[in-house]
Amino acid sequence: MSTAPQIVVHRDKELMAQAAAARLITKIVDAQAARGSASVVLTGGRNGNGLLAALAASPARDAVDWPRLDLWWGDERFLPDGDPERNVTQAREALLDAVGLDPARVHAMPAADGTYEDADEAAEAYASELAAAARPETASPPAGAGGGPVPAFDVLLLGVGPDTHVASLFPELPGVRETERAVIGVHGAPKPPPTRISLTLPAIRAAREVWLLAAGEDKAGAVAVALGGAGEIQAPAAGAYGRTRTLWLLDQAAAAQLPRDLYPPASP
Repeated sequence: MSTAPQIVVHRDKELMAQAAAARLITKIVDAQAARGSASVVLTGGRNGNGLLAALAASPARDAVDWPRLDLWWGDERFLPDGDPERNVTQAREALLDAVGLDPARVHAMPAADGTYEDADEAAEAYASELAAAARPETASPPAGAGGGPVPAFDVLLLGVGPDTHVASLFPELPGVRETERAVIGVHGAPKPPPTRISLTLPAIRAAREVWLLAAGEDKAGAVAVALGGAGEIQAPAAGAYGRTRTLWLLDQAAAAQLPRDLYPPASP
Protein backbone atom coordinates (compact mmCIF):
# COMPACT_ATOMS: atom_id res chain seq x y z
CA MET A 1 0.00 0.00 0.00
CA SER A 2 1.45 3.35 -1.00
CA THR A 3 2.13 6.14 1.46
CA ALA A 4 1.11 9.68 0.52
CA PRO A 5 4.13 11.74 -0.50
CA GLN A 6 5.38 14.41 1.86
CA ILE A 7 7.05 17.34 0.10
CA VAL A 8 9.79 19.49 1.60
CA VAL A 9 11.17 22.37 -0.43
CA HIS A 10 14.46 24.11 0.37
CA ARG A 11 15.82 27.36 -0.99
CA ASP A 12 18.60 25.84 -3.08
CA LYS A 13 20.41 22.57 -3.74
CA GLU A 14 23.14 23.24 -1.17
CA LEU A 15 20.66 23.75 1.64
CA MET A 16 18.68 20.74 0.42
CA ALA A 17 21.79 18.55 0.60
CA GLN A 18 22.68 19.78 4.08
CA ALA A 19 19.14 19.29 5.39
CA ALA A 20 18.86 15.84 3.82
CA ALA A 21 22.19 14.85 5.38
CA ALA A 22 20.96 16.00 8.80
CA ARG A 23 17.75 14.02 8.35
CA LEU A 24 19.68 10.92 7.34
CA ILE A 25 22.04 11.13 10.32
CA THR A 26 19.06 11.38 12.66
CA LYS A 27 17.29 8.45 10.99
CA ILE A 28 20.38 6.23 11.15
CA VAL A 29 21.05 7.08 14.81
CA ASP A 30 17.41 6.40 15.73
CA ALA A 31 17.41 3.06 13.88
CA GLN A 32 20.65 2.00 15.55
CA ALA A 33 19.24 2.91 18.96
CA ALA A 34 16.07 0.93 18.28
CA ARG A 35 17.47 -2.14 16.53
CA GLY A 36 21.24 -2.09 16.98
CA SER A 37 21.99 -1.42 13.33
CA ALA A 38 20.68 0.51 10.35
CA SER A 39 20.30 -0.18 6.65
CA VAL A 40 20.43 2.51 3.95
CA VAL A 41 20.23 2.28 0.17
CA LEU A 42 22.35 4.91 -1.58
CA THR A 43 21.77 6.64 -4.88
CA GLY A 44 24.23 8.17 -7.31
CA GLY A 45 23.93 11.28 -9.42
CA ARG A 46 24.58 14.86 -8.48
CA ASN A 47 21.96 15.01 -5.74
CA GLY A 48 22.87 11.67 -4.17
CA ASN A 49 26.56 12.56 -4.17
CA GLY A 50 25.76 16.05 -2.92
CA LEU A 51 23.99 14.55 0.07
CA LEU A 52 26.96 12.29 0.83
CA ALA A 53 29.40 15.19 0.57
CA ALA A 54 27.22 17.23 2.94
CA LEU A 55 27.13 14.30 5.35
CA ALA A 56 30.93 14.02 5.21
CA ALA A 57 31.22 17.73 6.07
CA SER A 58 28.72 17.59 8.95
CA PRO A 59 30.11 17.60 12.50
CA ALA A 60 27.10 15.45 13.42
CA ARG A 61 28.37 12.56 11.30
CA ASP A 62 30.24 11.25 14.36
CA ALA A 63 26.89 10.49 15.98
CA VAL A 64 26.55 7.55 13.58
CA ASP A 65 27.98 4.20 14.67
CA TRP A 66 29.46 3.54 11.24
CA PRO A 67 30.49 -0.10 11.80
CA ARG A 68 26.82 -0.91 12.51
CA LEU A 69 25.54 0.48 9.21
CA ASP A 70 24.70 -1.60 6.15
CA LEU A 71 24.93 0.21 2.83
CA TRP A 72 23.28 -0.98 -0.35
CA TRP A 73 22.74 0.61 -3.76
CA GLY A 74 19.57 1.19 -5.75
CA ASP A 75 21.36 0.85 -9.06
CA GLU A 76 24.80 0.70 -10.60
CA ARG A 77 26.55 1.08 -13.92
CA PHE A 78 27.82 -2.33 -15.06
CA LEU A 79 31.40 -1.18 -15.53
CA PRO A 80 34.77 -2.38 -14.20
CA ASP A 81 35.52 -1.96 -10.50
CA GLY A 82 36.95 1.47 -9.77
CA ASP A 83 35.50 3.07 -12.90
CA PRO A 84 34.81 6.74 -12.09
CA GLU A 85 31.28 6.41 -13.49
CA ARG A 86 30.28 3.75 -10.97
CA ASN A 87 28.08 4.97 -8.14
CA VAL A 88 30.14 3.14 -5.54
CA THR A 89 33.34 4.81 -6.75
CA GLN A 90 31.74 8.23 -6.42
CA ALA A 91 30.28 7.37 -3.00
CA ARG A 92 33.68 6.28 -1.71
CA GLU A 93 35.18 9.59 -2.79
CA ALA A 94 32.33 11.65 -1.35
CA LEU A 95 32.01 9.91 2.04
CA LEU A 96 32.69 6.22 2.48
CA ASP A 97 36.49 6.36 2.59
CA ALA A 98 36.32 9.00 5.32
CA VAL A 99 34.27 7.02 7.86
CA GLY A 100 34.85 3.76 9.69
CA LEU A 101 32.54 1.41 7.85
CA ASP A 102 32.73 -2.37 8.15
CA PRO A 103 33.79 -3.46 4.63
CA ALA A 104 31.60 -6.56 4.95
CA ARG A 105 28.56 -4.30 5.33
CA VAL A 106 29.23 -2.20 2.23
CA HIS A 107 27.22 -4.10 -0.37
CA ALA A 108 28.33 -2.75 -3.74
CA MET A 109 26.58 -4.09 -6.80
CA PRO A 110 28.80 -6.38 -8.91
CA ALA A 111 31.26 -4.88 -11.36
CA ALA A 112 31.94 -5.95 -14.94
CA ASP A 113 35.12 -7.79 -14.00
CA GLY A 114 34.41 -11.18 -15.55
CA THR A 115 32.97 -12.77 -12.40
CA TYR A 116 29.52 -12.78 -13.98
CA GLU A 117 28.72 -13.39 -17.62
CA ASP A 118 26.48 -10.35 -17.94
CA ALA A 119 24.38 -7.82 -16.03
CA ASP A 120 21.52 -10.29 -15.66
CA GLU A 121 23.68 -12.83 -13.89
CA ALA A 122 25.19 -10.08 -11.73
CA ALA A 123 21.68 -8.93 -10.81
CA GLU A 124 20.79 -12.44 -9.70
CA ALA A 125 23.87 -12.50 -7.48
CA TYR A 126 22.89 -9.19 -5.85
CA ALA A 127 19.35 -10.45 -5.29
CA SER A 128 20.82 -13.46 -3.50
CA GLU A 129 22.95 -11.18 -1.32
CA LEU A 130 19.89 -9.14 -0.41
CA ALA A 131 17.92 -12.27 0.44
CA ALA A 132 20.74 -13.59 2.63
CA ALA A 133 20.78 -10.32 4.59
CA ALA A 134 17.02 -10.31 5.14
CA ARG A 135 16.54 -11.62 8.65
CA PRO A 136 13.16 -13.32 9.13
CA GLU A 137 12.05 -10.71 11.65
CA THR A 138 12.90 -7.78 9.37
CA ALA A 139 12.54 -9.18 5.87
CA SER A 140 10.25 -7.47 3.40
CA PRO A 141 9.19 -9.58 0.44
CA PRO A 142 8.84 -7.39 -2.64
CA ALA A 143 5.22 -6.31 -2.69
CA GLY A 144 3.03 -8.68 -4.63
CA ALA A 145 6.05 -10.59 -5.85
CA GLY A 146 7.59 -13.99 -5.56
CA GLY A 147 11.10 -12.66 -5.99
CA GLY A 148 12.50 -13.42 -2.57
CA PRO A 149 12.97 -11.16 0.42
CA VAL A 150 15.06 -8.03 0.78
CA PRO A 151 16.07 -6.31 4.00
CA ALA A 152 13.62 -3.82 5.48
CA PHE A 153 15.78 -0.83 4.57
CA ASP A 154 15.46 2.08 7.00
CA VAL A 155 15.93 4.66 4.24
CA LEU A 156 16.15 4.16 0.50
CA LEU A 157 17.45 7.19 -1.41
CA LEU A 158 16.53 7.87 -5.02
CA GLY A 159 17.49 10.63 -7.40
CA VAL A 160 14.79 11.68 -9.85
CA GLY A 161 15.88 12.05 -13.46
CA PRO A 162 14.59 14.72 -15.86
CA ASP A 163 12.62 11.93 -17.58
CA THR A 164 11.18 10.76 -14.19
CA HIS A 165 13.46 7.71 -14.00
CA VAL A 166 14.54 6.43 -10.59
CA ALA A 167 17.39 3.97 -9.98
CA SER A 168 17.82 2.57 -13.51
CA LEU A 169 14.10 2.18 -14.13
CA PHE A 170 13.25 4.26 -17.19
CA PRO A 171 9.82 5.21 -18.55
CA GLU A 172 8.16 2.53 -20.67
CA LEU A 173 11.17 0.18 -20.60
CA PRO A 174 10.77 -3.43 -19.40
CA GLY A 175 12.43 -2.84 -16.02
CA VAL A 176 9.69 -0.59 -14.71
CA ARG A 177 7.13 -3.32 -15.41
CA GLU A 178 9.01 -5.99 -13.41
CA THR A 179 6.90 -7.43 -10.58
CA GLU A 180 8.66 -10.68 -9.69
CA ARG A 181 12.37 -10.01 -9.27
CA ALA A 182 14.03 -7.71 -6.74
CA VAL A 183 17.04 -6.90 -8.94
CA ILE A 184 17.35 -6.82 -12.72
CA GLY A 185 19.91 -6.27 -15.43
CA VAL A 186 19.10 -3.22 -17.56
CA HIS A 187 20.01 -3.16 -21.24
CA GLY A 188 19.72 -0.30 -23.68
CA ALA A 189 19.24 2.39 -21.06
CA PRO A 190 18.59 5.77 -22.73
CA LYS A 191 21.18 7.36 -20.43
CA PRO A 192 24.79 6.13 -20.83
CA PRO A 193 26.18 3.70 -20.02
CA PRO A 194 23.44 1.50 -21.47
CA THR A 195 24.09 -1.59 -19.32
CA ARG A 196 23.20 -1.36 -15.63
CA ILE A 197 21.87 -3.21 -12.60
CA SER A 198 18.85 -1.93 -10.72
CA LEU A 199 16.48 -2.64 -7.89
CA THR A 200 12.91 -2.96 -9.09
CA LEU A 201 9.88 -1.03 -7.86
CA PRO A 202 8.74 -3.94 -5.65
CA ALA A 203 12.14 -4.00 -3.92
CA ILE A 204 12.13 -0.21 -3.55
CA ARG A 205 8.70 -0.38 -1.90
CA ALA A 206 10.05 -2.80 0.71
CA ALA A 207 11.89 0.10 2.37
CA ARG A 208 10.48 1.66 5.50
CA GLU A 209 11.12 5.12 4.06
CA VAL A 210 11.80 6.20 0.48
CA TRP A 211 13.35 9.64 -0.05
CA LEU A 212 13.32 11.11 -3.55
CA LEU A 213 15.83 13.89 -4.26
CA ALA A 214 15.50 16.48 -7.00
CA ALA A 215 17.20 19.84 -7.43
CA GLY A 216 17.50 22.18 -10.38
CA GLU A 217 15.14 23.58 -12.98
CA ASP A 218 15.81 20.61 -15.28
CA LYS A 219 13.96 18.42 -12.78
CA ALA A 220 10.86 20.62 -12.43
CA GLY A 221 8.86 18.95 -15.18
CA ALA A 222 9.63 15.45 -13.90
CA VAL A 223 8.65 16.37 -10.35
CA ALA A 224 5.36 17.88 -11.54
CA VAL A 225 4.54 14.83 -13.65
CA ALA A 226 5.42 12.28 -10.97
CA LEU A 227 3.47 14.09 -8.27
CA GLY A 228 0.61 14.99 -10.59
CA GLY A 229 -0.99 11.57 -10.85
CA ALA A 230 1.02 9.96 -13.65
CA GLY A 231 1.27 6.18 -13.78
CA GLU A 232 4.51 4.43 -12.86
CA ILE A 233 5.06 2.97 -16.33
CA GLN A 234 5.16 6.46 -17.83
CA ALA A 235 6.77 8.06 -14.75
CA PRO A 236 8.72 5.53 -12.64
CA ALA A 237 9.22 8.07 -9.83
CA ALA A 238 5.46 7.97 -9.29
CA GLY A 239 5.75 4.30 -8.33
CA ALA A 240 8.49 4.78 -5.74
CA TYR A 241 7.15 4.89 -2.20
CA GLY A 242 7.99 3.56 1.24
CA ARG A 243 6.01 1.39 3.62
CA THR A 244 5.80 4.06 6.33
CA ARG A 245 6.93 7.27 4.63
CA THR A 246 7.58 8.73 1.19
CA LEU A 247 9.54 11.98 1.29
CA TRP A 248 10.24 14.26 -1.66
CA LEU A 249 13.20 16.56 -0.91
CA LEU A 250 13.35 19.39 -3.43
CA ASP A 251 14.86 22.78 -4.00
CA GLN A 252 12.75 25.71 -5.19
CA ALA A 253 13.83 25.28 -8.80
CA ALA A 254 12.71 21.63 -8.90
CA ALA A 255 9.41 22.52 -7.21
CA ALA A 256 8.68 25.41 -9.57
CA GLN A 257 5.90 23.64 -11.50
CA LEU A 258 4.10 22.20 -8.47
CA PRO A 259 0.87 23.78 -7.21
CA ARG A 260 1.88 26.03 -4.34
CA ASP A 261 -0.64 24.47 -1.94
CA LEU A 262 1.16 21.10 -2.07
CA TYR A 263 3.99 22.13 0.22
CA PRO A 264 4.79 24.55 3.05
CA PRO A 265 7.04 27.60 2.60
CA ALA A 266 10.65 26.87 1.75
CA SER A 267 13.23 26.83 4.50
CA PRO A 268 15.10 30.13 4.89
